[in-house]
Amino acid sequence: MNDREREIKAFLSEAGWGHAERRALAGDASTRRYERLVADRGSMVLMDAPPDAEAPTCPDGASPEDRMALGYNAIACLAGPDSGPFVAVSDWLHESGLSAPQIVSADLAKGLLLLEDLGDGLYTQMIDGGADEALLYRAALDVLVHLHTQTAPSLLPVRGRADFAIRAYDSLALQAEADLLIDWYWPQVFGQDPDDSARQAYGEIWHGLAEAMARDTSVLVLRDYHAQNLLWLPDRKGVARVGLIDFQDAVLGSPAYDLVSLLEDARRDVSPELADQMLNYYVAQRRAAQSSFDEDAFRSAYALFGAQRNAKIVGIFARLCRRDGKPQYLDYLPRVWRYLESDLAHPSLAELKSWFDQHIPTEVRHSVPKNRT
Repeated sequence: MNDREREIKAFLSEAGWGHAERRALAGDASTRRYERLVADRGSMVLMDAPPDAEAPTCPDGASPEDRMALGYNAIACLAGPDSGPFVAVSDWLHESGLSAPQIVSADLAKGLLLLEDLGDGLYTQMIDGGADEALLYRAALDVLVHLHTQTAPSLLPVRGRADFAIRAYDSLALQAEADLLIDWYWPQVFGQDPDDSARQAYGEIWHGLAEAMARDTSVLVLRDYHAQNLLWLPDRKGVARVGLIDFQDAVLGSPAYDLVSLLEDARRDVSPELADQMLNYYVAQRRAAQSSFDEDAFRSAYALFGAQRNAKIVGIFARLCRRDGKPQYLDYLPRVWRYLESDLAHPSLAELKSWFDQHIPTEVRHSVPKNRT
C-alpha cells in the first residue's frame, strides 16, 4: 500500500465509507481519478485529485507575467491540482437549482472528495441506447438558459478556507489556448515547428480576436459542457434533470462558449441539422427570457468561440498524443476540423480562414495524423 492509498483509506474511513466496495470509473484526460463506492446504504463517488500532479493554478491577483512563469494551468485559468474550485462551483450550482453532485466530504489539502453518485446515465450512453437525442439536448440547453439569465457570481465560498474568486476568461487565456494548435498540432503533422512568419501571422490574428472575445464576462462558463459530462436524471424535474460534472475550470465569459461545447462536441458527431435546431431553440429561449438579447451578436460570438475552442482542442489532442502517450485522441481530429471549418465560414473570421487555407491544406485537416508518437 503506497502513501496515496493510505490517505484515501483514512479519508474514506473518517467519512464512514471505509468498508465500501470500490469500483474504478472511467476517467478523463486529466490527472483526476474516480471510483464508485458501493455499500448496503447506497453508493458514492470518490474523486482522487492529487494536489501535486499538475502545475499550479492561477493565484488571486497574479499578473500576466506571474501566470506565464507558473505554467499553462495558470495561464489558461485552469483549476489544475486545486479541488477548491470544484467544491465552490458545485455548491453554487446546487443553490441555483441545478444537479451538480453534492459534496458529502472533502479534504482539499489532500485533493480527496466524496461526491453524490449521479448514476450511469451519461448522455453519450443514453443516446447510443436509443434515447431521444433532441429531448436530451433541449434539456441541456434549458440548463444553459437558466445559467445565462441570472447574475454570474464573481466570488464563491469554499468550505474551510478563503473564498474563491472566479477568473475572467481573459485574452491571455484565450490566446494561449488557440496557440496550442500551432505549438502541438503543427509539429505533429509536419514534423517540424512552424516558421516565424506563419507563427507571427497566426498570433497576430488571434491577438485581435482574443481581445474582442475577452470583453464579454457576463455568465458563468462551465467550459466542458458536452455529452460526456452530462447525465440524464429523469426522476428529477425541470433543469434538475441534467446532471453536471467536470466544471472545476469554470470562468466568467461569453454565453456562446458552453453552447459551442455542446453542439460542436469533439467526441461525438452532432449533425448540422440537430445543431441548427438546437441553436435556434436556444436563441428563441433567450429572446423570450431577455428582451435585450442580441441574436446577431450572439451568432457571431458562437462562430468565434467555436473557432477558438476547436483550435484549442486540435492542439490538446495532439499534445495528449505527443506528450502524454495517448494516441487515441488523434482519431477525433477530423471531426474537430469539420466543426472548425464550419466556424471559419462566418464572415467575421475571413482573415483567420485565409491563414488556415494557406498553411494547413484541407487534405491534412481531414486525415488522422499517421505519426502517433
